[in-house]
Amino acid sequence: MKVTDRDKEKHRQLPIEDYLQRVPAEQEGYAEVCTSPKITENNITDTNEQTEGLLEQILAGENLNLAYKQVKRNKGAGGIDGMQVDELLPFLRENRKELVQSLRDGKYRPQPVRRAEIPKDNGKIRKLGIPTVVDRLIQQAICQVLTPILRNSSRTTALDSDRNAVRMTR
Repeated sequence: MKVTDRDKEKHRQLPIEDYLQRVPAEQEGYAEVCTSPKITENNITDTNEQTEGLLEQILAGENLNLAYKQVKRNKGAGGIDGMQVDELLPFLRENRKELVQSLRDGKYRPQPVRRAEIPKDNGKIRKLGIPTVVDRLIQQAICQVLTPILRNSSRTTALDSDRNAVRMTR
């Protein structure tokens, strides 16, 4: 990663060529994307105390039950495997131990998402990816544990970002 000084402010240039954008026609070359130092360097990101036993918190029975209730409440269509939300509870009763163990072992792989196209008011089509209900359950379980941690650690960063955004619009 290359750090540059431009306008007396440090920027980190992302080395990934996919993020390079073509500069207007009168100039040749590519413009590199810069990330804000506020986003990449945060002295509050030391979350070791909060992240110990993170996987155990995610896979705790109470957390998985809350995740199931949320997925059930959200309803939604089934994913590529065809399983509907109503079929999730019987599946979990039979396969919960294997599912949790595959997550612990790092062997679980999410299924591909089912693609759906939704017409928009302006005549265009919005492409939507629908994950399987099991993947939604796992995503919800992860979200329930990580959201409070990230919300607490990024509170000051979000305020700084908001202030910077207001300054840039003036």
